[in-house]
Amino acid sequence: MPQAADFRVETSADGATAVLTGDWTAVQMADASERLAESLQDQPDATIDLTGIGRYDTSGVYGVLRVVRSLGSKARIVASPDVERLLAMVTAAADRTPEPRKPGRLLHDLFERIGRGVVDLGLTFLDINVFNGHLLTAIGRAITNPRRVRWAAAFALAERAGLDAIPIVATTTFFIGAVVGLLGANLLRQFGAQVFAVELIGISVLREFNVLITALLLAGRSASAFAAEIGSMKMNQEIDAMQVLGIDPFDALVFPRFLALLFTIPLLVFVATLAGLAGGLVVTTTVLNLSPTVFFQRLVDNVGITHFWVGMSKAPVMAVVIAGIGCRQGLDVGGDVESLGRHVTSAVVQAIFSAILIDAVFALIYMKLAV
Repeated sequence: MPQAADFRVETSADGATAVLTGDWTAVQMADASERLAESLQDQPDATIDLTGIGRYDTSGVYGVLRVVRSLGSKARIVASPDVERLLAMVTAAADRTPEPRKPGRLLHDLFERIGRGVVDLGLTFLDINVFNGHLLTAIGRAITNPRRVRWAAAFALAERAGLDAIPIVATTTFFIGAVVGLLGANLLRQFGAQVFAVELIGISVLREFNVLITALLLAGRSASAFAAEIGSMKMNQEIDAMQVLGIDPFDALVFPRFLALLFTIPLLVFVATLAGLAGGLVVTTTVLNLSPTVFFQRLVDNVGITHFWVGMSKAPVMAVVIAGIGCRQGLDVGGDVESLGRHVTSAVVQAIFSAILIDAVFALIYMKLAV
């Protein structure tokens, strides 16, 4: 049972001796050190006996150290070797003075931060390659032995990451298509070419906005969820338990999420395409008084199916990148909540940045190919 820190003062011919009893810890100490200092204030050559204490920690030893220093250099301590080692450590920490910041180190600190950032970037690139290699190994195992794939988990994740995201994807792209149509109609009206707003809506929605808006929404929705789920398992040491049981976390956690997004992003891009065209149709019908027949006929004649396939070709790449970033950040989570929050935030930011960068790279490639 924990005992409150206490002491008794014994007087002999050799002087006063304070025999400490109980637990000298931060919880049990209370005001024992202050009472000890008051009791020995007239005994500068007193001896403090720590051999009879129970549990102790740095707070309790530091309280005793303050009493000894208040008495002066003649006071001495009698303690066991363990307490003496802790007392030496606390004494060294108490005597340490903070190093004053030297003037003129601003440039030095700036270059130091830049150097650390470069090193961290290199380590991150190495971790990405290790993660990709492990993921490719898991994909190879799944191809050679499809029975290893956890299809139930993959379909459950596909429903949660894909089907449950249909409302928000459709709503967002509907308004994006409507805004594009409205801006195009207002700008082209100045040149008497407002009818070309149909081509503007078709090309922008089929080629760019359908896949980009879907990727951005899934980056904030699925990448963060993947990082939080796997990170929570990492904090609770569930992933370590999997490895002890001989289960590869990539087979059990990463690959099902990879499959889930690979299956669902093309579906979501198709839904986004329909919703974006519907938003543009509403605007052209109400603002330009174009009939739906004219709208779809101009899409078929002047836009064509090529732009649709250009947009759909980006979907699998977006799926791989978003799933990979979310899972990798989850696996990098440490043992505290701060690490979890930091990696979830990094997953969202990196996934959004990667989606925009990939879309820009595809735009440059298709421009060179004249597609």
